[in-house]
Amino acid sequence: MPDVDLYIRGGEPEVAVDDGRVVAVGPEVDVTARETVDATGLQVLPGAVDAHVHFNDPGRADWEGWASGTAAAAAGGTTCVIDMPLNAHPPTVDAAAFRAKLDAASAAAVTDFAFWGGLVPGSIPHMAELAELGVVGFKAFMAPSGIDDFECVDDETLASGMAEAARLGLPVAVHAEDPALLGEPRGTGWRDYAASRPVAAELEAIARAIRAAEDARCSLHVVHVSTGRGVRLVTEARARGADVTCETCPHYLVLDEDDLVELGAVAKCAPPLRARVEVDDLRAELAAGSIDLVASDHSPAPASMKGGDDVFAVWGGISGCQSLVALTLGEGFPHALVSARPAERFRLPGKGRLEPGADADVVLLAPVEWELRADDLRYRHKHSPYVGRRMRARVVRAWLRGRPIGEQRGQLVKVSS
Repeated sequence: MPDVDLYIRGGEPEVAVDDGRVVAVGPEVDVTARETVDATGLQVLPGAVDAHVHFNDPGRADWEGWASGTAAAAAGGTTCVIDMPLNAHPPTVDAAAFRAKLDAASAAAVTDFAFWGGLVPGSIPHMAELAELGVVGFKAFMAPSGIDDFECVDDETLASGMAEAARLGLPVAVHAEDPALLGEPRGTGWRDYAASRPVAAELEAIARAIRAAEDARCSLHVVHVSTGRGVRLVTEARARGADVTCETCPHYLVLDEDDLVELGAVAKCAPPLRARVEVDDLRAELAAGSIDLVASDHSPAPASMKGGDDVFAVWGGISGCQSLVALTLGEGFPHALVSARPAERFRLPGKGRLEPGADADVVLLAPVEWELRADDLRYRHKHSPYVGRRMRARVVRAWLRGRPIGEQRGQLVKVSS
């Protein structure tokens, strides 16, 4: 009967933890422990891995920052995040910017973390140094990002970047909207905004990205797919042998264009929320197992940037990392979509699973119904389209590498080879 640091008993499964690692999992674990926690009636789950967040630090920490961003993620059951290269300033497109972000995260994060590198015009010579430092892959925008210091790629830059990424053995992630198919602003309402970024723009960009990745023999990941038709382009490419995956986000699964009209700026994103028929089609693809993972695309901004009468000028980004787990589980989708799947896709060893040898990132959730209020949010700016929504799971306790969340700083997760 081994002696361990922590024994979580009474749940399904029971978990024993020692020296920051899971050492035993089962219906009944025979151990003695220095601390025992009764999880009877609670869900015992691996901490989520949110593969798509923007914490904007360094440089724009007033938009979120590592302290508030990871506190919010942890409050919602996420114990590891992968931060996008843009919105931080400087963006993560070279070794110096990576180290600046690492310093900021190491000083303030309460979850573990990894970084995406950036693929922009002029950054290809720096991709190897970013790979050496440990980025999970390279993010590119196929349409303007809305941030002046993170330019979108043209076809030549995307092709060359994919060739280099393939050489380095890392994926390229794309924001897939074709700028040629984005409409000029017409009208002043939220339906006008949605119409300016049509489904066709997303589909054409996904198809172009897939062709480029196939030519370069590059691993491709399409972020925040908003339509079932977009997912089917990915599954068709996979059937041809292409190494391509995709993610969607809770806001594309639980909100629609009518919610955008009702909620306004707090629900603005790109691609925009779609018509209900598109939401239903996307949910069907997720239920069929065609979508690889779900991520929040948490992209916050100060309230001053979410106001004003010009719907086209308002900052587009949804605050949602705190609600990722509750929404995924509440909609009946597998927890693996926000835990094991992203950890596997982006080669984060020890993350996303409850099994011997894994990091002891453990979350206890109560299967209770409750209403999310603004005061519950840990974000720097307490706005979210999910405020007022009934949730069906709530975090009770969480551990990061065997210690209660907040007792230690998060650390960089090295990508496995």
